[in-house]
Amino acid sequence: MKNNQPIVIGVTGGSGSGKTSVSRAIFNHFPNHSIMMLEQDSYYKDQSHLSFEERLATNYDHPFAFDTDLLIDHLEQLINYQTIEKPVYDYVAHTRSSETVIQEPKEVIILEGILILEDTRLRELMDIKLYVDTDDDIRIIRRIKRDMEERGRTLDSVIEQYLTVVKPMYHQFIEPTKRYADVIVPEGGENHVAIDLITTKVASILNEL
Repeated sequence: MKNNQPIVIGVTGGSGSGKTSVSRAIFNHFPNHSIMMLEQDSYYKDQSHLSFEERLATNYDHPFAFDTDLLIDHLEQLINYQTIEKPVYDYVAHTRSSETVIQEPKEVIILEGILILEDTRLRELMDIKLYVDTDDDIRIIRRIKRDMEERGRTLDSVIEQYLTVVKPMYHQFIEPTKRYADVIVPEGGENHVAIDLITTKVASILNEL
């Protein structure tokens, strides 16, 4: 970590692995510190030029689905203590919203997403890289529950998408990035020992700033 720059913690893993729970556990551990979360999902590409049917057919688990150049640009700005306008993704319309969110720079940046370790340029901006490793069966159950409750999907559509896109893309693009991780966290947010170790490390770095 370079002097006087924010700590960047990358948290990745497959859909439903518990990476968001791990990210939130780290975030909530430092209520009195300058800390923020940056979600890769906010950086899905703008698809307003495509028809709704074409948007539905998009493979959202492929690296090409993300505007990685913009994410890198924004992360570099935050590292240099500059404010960004974070994009907002509309899951109903399957494209980027016209709205943005003003994000002020913070001392700790938690970058969370399924493919954040896939790009060398992103990896080089991280100080700590975590991979949340959870069994496929648990991940599909969590995904079904989330997509039906929060995103209005039917059971059949979630299962079909998982079997035809999510699972193959996980094994092709996401799981191989495990080798880049500094720490592998089994079972996500339930692994309190791993989270304690990580937050202790972050606290020691913060104390040195």
